[in-house]
Amino acid sequence: MNNVLIAAAWMIGAISSFTLMAVAGRTVSTELDTFEIMLFRSLTGIAIVVSIAIATGRLSQIGRNRLGLHAARNLFHFTGQNLWFYAITVIPLAQVFALEFTTPIWVILLSPLILGERITAIGLLSAAIGFVGILIVARPDPDNISWGLMAAAGCAIFFAMTAIFTRKLTQTETVMTILFYLTVMQAFFGLVCAGLDGDIALPSATALPWVILIGCAGLLAHFCLTKALSIAPASIVMPIDFVRLPTIAIVGMLLYQEPLEIWVFIGGALIFAGNYLNISSAVRGARA
Repeated sequence: MNNVLIAAAWMIGAISSFTLMAVAGRTVSTELDTFEIMLFRSLTGIAIVVSIAIATGRLSQIGRNRLGLHAARNLFHFTGQNLWFYAITVIPLAQVFALEFTTPIWVILLSPLILGERITAIGLLSAAIGFVGILIVARPDPDNISWGLMAAAGCAIFFAMTAIFTRKLTQTETVMTILFYLTVMQAFFGLVCAGLDGDIALPSATALPWVILIGCAGLLAHFCLTKALSIAPASIVMPIDFVRLPTIAIVGMLLYQEPLEIWVFIGGALIFAGNYLNISSAVRGARA
């Protein structure tokens, strides 16, 4: 089978998983706060990661090097994921996904500060196009700005920091090690934050399947995305990933009666264009 078709099949899995996680997160938000969702999601993740590590004989790969870097990475991801879970409960799902797509643009801007990478003219142009898209999606004025919009925009920054620290970790750490500390450390963060008020709610029998789905879908989404990128270049995978926006917009309309706003699609298209311009430039540079 053609590699593009195989990558597209993996991306269908990623898009479906991200969509299911959003629906499940909104469903359980009526009885669990975001910290509790992250706690139970991480506990599910621990069970999955450890089971896979044992089954594949990779448990010995999990070391204790660079624990400080793991902690920093997971603190950024924990913060971003909490903001994401909050945003999907208070603003239309399409707005959340559109603003989440700005993560690569923040990586462009933050990498020179943290990794010492050189920012290019194409990178600056890509970021500028993306920010125009952000303004169109958010339409900032006193009547439209909300905590939900700020949370969705903020989660993209924290996800960008996560990506940057992941890049540093992959220089020495295995994927299994990164996933293990992702689940274990975030379970600890979730336990601490959820327990600050002295009351950690347990999921009901109705919510428990949705909580397990969140944990499974989160890991599966990133696994499918990684597999797609290992088969086809990012310049091919990224346009497929953008299908997430119209998909979640339709889901929001059908399940939650959310309006299909043309400005979200226009802004999302500009955000995608900025990302695609930067990726295409990087691909051409690698081939030169």
